[in-house]
Amino acid sequence: MPQPSYLELYRSGELADRAKKAYQILQDCKLCPHHCLVDRTQDELGYCKTGKEIRVASFGPHFGEETPLVGRRGSGTIFFSSCNLRCIYCQNYDTSHQQQGELITAKELAEIMISLQRQGCHNINFVTPSHMIHALLAATLEATKLGLEIPLIYNSGGYDNLTGLKLLDGVIDIYMPDVKYADEEIGLKYSKVSKYLSVVKKAVKEMHRQVGDLKTKSGIAYQGLLIRHLVLPNNLAGSQEIMEFINHELSANTYVNIMEQYYPAYRAGQDEQLNRRITEQEYKQALNMAKKAGLKRIES
Repeated sequence: MPQPSYLELYRSGELADRAKKAYQILQDCKLCPHHCLVDRTQDELGYCKTGKEIRVASFGPHFGEETPLVGRRGSGTIFFSSCNLRCIYCQNYDTSHQQQGELITAKELAEIMISLQRQGCHNINFVTPSHMIHALLAATLEATKLGLEIPLIYNSGGYDNLTGLKLLDGVIDIYMPDVKYADEEIGLKYSKVSKYLSVVKKAVKEMHRQVGDLKTKSGIAYQGLLIRHLVLPNNLAGSQEIMEFINHELSANTYVNIMEQYYPAYRAGQDEQLNRRITEQEYKQALNMAKKAGLKRIES
């Protein structure tokens, strides 16, 4: 496998500078698109309700991720607590909304990363990292000192900010954002964020600029963009528009996972549009939309 680019940033001292800059931004926080402007270094709380601390919900080899990430030995997932979205159908609401998890230091997070590498995981997969970029950078710096040398994945809800993403340029090898909605009113209603699609379009374009289309060796991904799209009941996600955006403004070779595992978790059962699973027909329609839009790399 080609060496991850963060190793060169470490050797040049740039990785340490990025980690320092992230903590400086935390003082008037605008790591994510909410731009809460609170001083998280003093544990002032904004939208994510997280100060400077690092809270991890769980970690370990994961075999339920996309095929190019899992390989034979799994993806080394690290689930951060909290989130910068408030999806009413969140399947991990206990950690993302209720912030269950354990407080750890950057050094302890680095040791987790090394442990996952020693277990043979093909990558380190940071889940819901948008509000934790400072922790991701600090831990990567420490883990690199300890011998980390596998790709890093940024696995987010897609609601990411250019300020935060530019700190990750050359650090993250694989970006894996969700693209959830084509209608911004739907995004506001169901995920409690404004201008969802406008923000996500800018974010995924920056991600693609940094890493390009997904690249693999022997079937294992080592760099590139992978987009997830969860099919929702009643076409609430606006799949057709999203597929056309990916094809026309990113690349027809973008790797897209069209997911069918929606179920009415958390508070979705109280909403008449979301209170059921999707039908087989709805899922097939989404797949056909992707093919009709011209996308060539579709996982289903």
